Amino acid sequence: MKRYIDLLKTRGVGRLMGSQLVARFPGGMLSLAFLLHVEQVHDSYGAAGLVLAATSIGQAIAGPVTTRWMGVWGMRPVIVLTASVCAAAVATIALVEMSVALYMVVGFVAGISNPPIQPAVRTIYPKLVPAKQLTPLFSLDASAQEIIWVVGPVVTTFVATQVGTRQAILLALVFLVVGTAWFVAARELSQVRIPRARRRMGAVLGRPSVLLATGLGFLLVGACAAIEAGVVATFGHGDASAGIALAIFSVGSLAGGLVFGHRQIDPWALARRMGIVFVGLAASMLILELWWISVALFVAGVGIAPALAAMFTITSASVKFSETAEAYGWIGTGQLIGAAIGSALAGFMIDGFDAVGAYWVAAVFAFAGVIVAVFFRGPDLRGRDASPIPDTEPVLTLKE
Repeated sequence: MKRYIDLLKTRGVGRLMGSQLVARFPGGMLSLAFLLHVEQVHDSYGAAGLVLAATSIGQAIAGPVTTRWMGVWGMRPVIVLTASVCAAAVATIALVEMSVALYMVVGFVAGISNPPIQPAVRTIYPKLVPAKQLTPLFSLDASAQEIIWVVGPVVTTFVATQVGTRQAILLALVFLVVGTAWFVAARELSQVRIPRARRRMGAVLGRPSVLLATGLGFLLVGACAAIEAGVVATFGHGDASAGIALAIFSVGSLAGGLVFGHRQIDPWALARRMGIVFVGLAASMLILELWWISVALFVAGVGIAPALAAMFTITSASVKFSETAEAYGWIGTGQLIGAAIGSALAGFMIDGFDAVGAYWVAAVFAFAGVIVAVFFRGPDLRGRDASPIPDTEPVLTLKE
């Protein structure tokens, strides 16, 4: 833990990590909040899954586009513009009852205007700490991200079941507005400039590590989105048990990230970590009782944050600094498409086979992740510098 405490004492690290965590917290809330709200309005998990798919498709399109905009206009203007549009769309979904088709349109607008905070902060990180601290920093960031992806649904579940689905969406909106304002106020956004990308959009996917991280992110987050829907369907809208199970999922992920996530990356690291996720998710469907689901999800959670830390690290070590924002944008796009497809498939499987159908979807996604990680192994970074490859032109960095 001392390693992480020292990192948080580094100038700018704690402030950026805290603000981006708050700003991105709706990423772990809105998928489930939209699912519960639209299902309640239209009495169909399938319809709700379509809205989630439209939202995530918008986010997937936005990812690499807005990250390149940051290299042209700067991080702060792009984030403020996109967050403003996104907030208006989210408020509309919460406050206006619409047909499924209109929900899909507004959800798409909310998705395509998703502010690119994750690529921005991960582009800044290598300029804040020495190269030897970068892997632990990505591990800490991955653990923080699991607060978003796992604790976010817990908060959403409790608010939606105990207060209302509309209030759950509005709570996510508050996090979006407050967190974005805090993040864009950070001076590091002015002191670190993302160089304009020289190659065409998508060229960075030609780097095997970026493509691997994007594909595994798709499968990992898809599995998480499916299991979240399955847990909620298992216990129903009025039962707090779903929140308890997802909270334990979160504890497992945080524990895994803090204990194992900082370890050096070898070619089999991703396969081992995805294997832990698969074992836990596959076991969760065996007994659909709170105690067993909680134990199984804790095991699955232990692999999540370390897997994400490995993805971020191999990406950082494989691209030029001018390409880092776009690379993380594509990884985010992969995760969002995974969330969309995982949620949509889970919704239809719940309608057809009850809650256990969503558990099947989650296990299949996780198993596919293990296969991909085994056959397309990442680089061996043991003893290597994980900082981005320097560009050939001068890059403006933090001032002392």
